[in-house]
Amino acid sequence: MSNVVVVGSQWGDEGKGKIVDWLSEIADVVVRFQGGHNAGHTLVIDGKTFKLKLLPSGIVRKDKVSIIGNGVVIDPWALLDEIKEIKKNGVEVNESNLIIADTATLILPFHKEMDEIREDNAGSSKIGTTRRGIGPAYEDKVGRRSIRVMDLRSRSNLEKRLAVILEHHNAIRKGLKKNIYKSDELIDSLLKIAPSILKFSKPVWKILHDFKGQNKKILFEGAQGILLDVDHGTYPYVTSSNTVAGSASVGSGFSPRNLNYILGITKAYTTRVGSGPFPTELNNDIGELIGTRGHEFGTVTNRKRRCGWFDGVLVKQTAIISGINGIALTKLDVLDTLKTIELCVGYKLRGKTIDFFPSATEDQFEVEPIYQTFEGWLSSTRGMRDYKELPDKAKKYVAAIEDFIRVKISSISTSPERLDTILVEDPFKS
Repeated sequence: MSNVVVVGSQWGDEGKGKIVDWLSEIADVVVRFQGGHNAGHTLVIDGKTFKLKLLPSGIVRKDKVSIIGNGVVIDPWALLDEIKEIKKNGVEVNESNLIIADTATLILPFHKEMDEIREDNAGSSKIGTTRRGIGPAYEDKVGRRSIRVMDLRSRSNLEKRLAVILEHHNAIRKGLKKNIYKSDELIDSLLKIAPSILKFSKPVWKILHDFKGQNKKILFEGAQGILLDVDHGTYPYVTSSNTVAGSASVGSGFSPRNLNYILGITKAYTTRVGSGPFPTELNNDIGELIGTRGHEFGTVTNRKRRCGWFDGVLVKQTAIISGINGIALTKLDVLDTLKTIELCVGYKLRGKTIDFFPSATEDQFEVEPIYQTFEGWLSSTRGMRDYKELPDKAKKYVAAIEDFIRVKISSISTSPERLDTILVEDPFKS
């Protein structure tokens, strides 16, 4: 019995939602372990589209348990709205199939305001956040002043905790000449929704330990991508959490020795949302074509994604950092109409050839990609479910990626539909 961790090996938007849904048919439990409602997963099931932000992808399946771990920051109003919306689509959500860690940090209205204030004041140096309060909420968590799910149980406790956190925020707001944030209305608002949140609240670490004892198959669902990791990504153009595979353990309380297989979701090209370095970006007609064919718009923000060639150097690096066992290659069909396809296999930095992505921001902006060129296959791969069906030139491109990053490609996705997947290796049986 395997426990599988799914992470994005690029800058997010790799198609994790589809792959997690595909794997959740086998899994018993699906766990979200980091991020907030700034990251979205789109699922297409029997022609019906589900856009999830906080709810784990397993929620759309019957007889599965979905868990929001302690590593996630939760906007309680956004979560309740998402539950309400998905119920309209015929999905049942109750205490039996949804569990929320009692130690998860809450995103509150002043977090969102602080996010907006900082982005607006940053000018050309803005990070390109989703302005949903994710970063400020994580800051308060690390600063040991956050409000957690368990704090919703009593007014007196909530008042004490809010006094601590607002002392910090109001000092900053004063300095920025913004209005002081008062707690009275917020306390009443939180207490009003508290029962709707607390009914899902449990010690997740213990629940997962019990599930392990019952030999349940557990799937850990990451949000965003490793290149947005606060330590290992393109800092400061990153998210505020750790998106690497090791975060699955930290963000849920599940021992790392019980994580059996790391699956890296990887696009057959590269995309990025927001600001930051992007060595293989295509600011031309090919980039526009890839974006159009790939429907490259953010699930949460609807922002247009920047598009570029597959960066093998970056994916090899993220595979090493996260210990990726297998790659789920997605959106291969988007490249069907291209006459030539480029694969980045190295960089030049100030005249010197390097085989890794440097840590310094100025170096990241200056690296120039070194490409290996492939002939396009100029035929449709959309909907293929058997490796033998792939055109020879598509097989050559896939094999080159596998050979360069030195990680086995365990599956190939050929459309947004869950069943349109070529399975090479089953993570739960590996």
